[in-house]
Amino acid sequence: MNFLITGAAGFLGSTLANQLAREGHQVRGLDDLSTGDPQALSPDVHFTRGDVNDRPKLWTMLQEVDCVYHLAARVSVPESILYPREYNAVNVGGTVSLMEAMRDVGVKRVVFASSGAIYGDQDVQPLTEGQTPRPRSPYAVSKLAAEYYIRTIGGLWGIETVCLRIFNAYGPGQHLPASNPPVVPYFLRQALRNGTLVVNGDGNQTRDYVYVDNVVSAMVAAATAPNVNGLVINIGSGVETRIRTLADLVLKVTGSQTNIVSSAQTPGGVARLCADLTLAGQKLNYKPSIPLEEGLRLSLQRDVRYKGTKELTMNGTK
Repeated sequence: MNFLITGAAGFLGSTLANQLAREGHQVRGLDDLSTGDPQALSPDVHFTRGDVNDRPKLWTMLQEVDCVYHLAARVSVPESILYPREYNAVNVGGTVSLMEAMRDVGVKRVVFASSGAIYGDQDVQPLTEGQTPRPRSPYAVSKLAAEYYIRTIGGLWGIETVCLRIFNAYGPGQHLPASNPPVVPYFLRQALRNGTLVVNGDGNQTRDYVYVDNVVSAMVAAATAPNVNGLVINIGSGVETRIRTLADLVLKVTGSQTNIVSSAQTPGGVARLCADLTLAGQKLNYKPSIPLEEGLRLSLQRDVRYKGTKELTMNGTK
């Protein structure tokens, strides 16, 4: 099959692109490199630097494509609070531009990387796809709006759509920005440097951490799965983990003796997040096979930049 991946040089995008290329598919990648790393891509991936709002470039790259994976997005929740207009322009505007180009060229399926952040605080856990979204950040709003645009435009123009609400994905190659880094690579870096692990809030808030290979398996399945048109599907581990428990596991797998401290003045975000995977199992035959502790160990083993050093520097983003 022929694929186009937007956001291909990022964390999830590069892992997905390389997997599809290994399977023998023709893979084209588009990324503006605002945070992505093209060196993370296999030479078998045909990479182009560009903006997802550049429709003429999209028209060219979409020729003879069977399925699009739409991963291009800005992804920092705290940053989105400061710059909601920019998040709307990229995450919503870029999605509409892509759907218009797919309509014009005649591409028949898109798989969208949405987010579990859409749910916000809910009274019932684990979270099912039918629960009413309660987004708490412009980032989450932008992902929800993109879902609606994708499903609406797809329905109007006969494009099959699958929206995967991905929870807290982690793994080797994950981007680690200077400010507001994702918690898993941040904890790993701090532990390897014997730096203090700072837990926001009281540490009792929970998340669903899912290893990147599990996510990619679901994304690959979504490209060809039958009877998924118009669906929103959760992709996570199905396991609810306290932030404090994550910190303890990081110390265990790294052998670090560093301290864990709580920052009660810093908000910890949504109280609980855990994905119900029933629909993913039914429609994508999805069975996450890598638990958190094993995933943390694999993150250390598979990233060559860990070897021979106590320093962690990660590149790429979804």
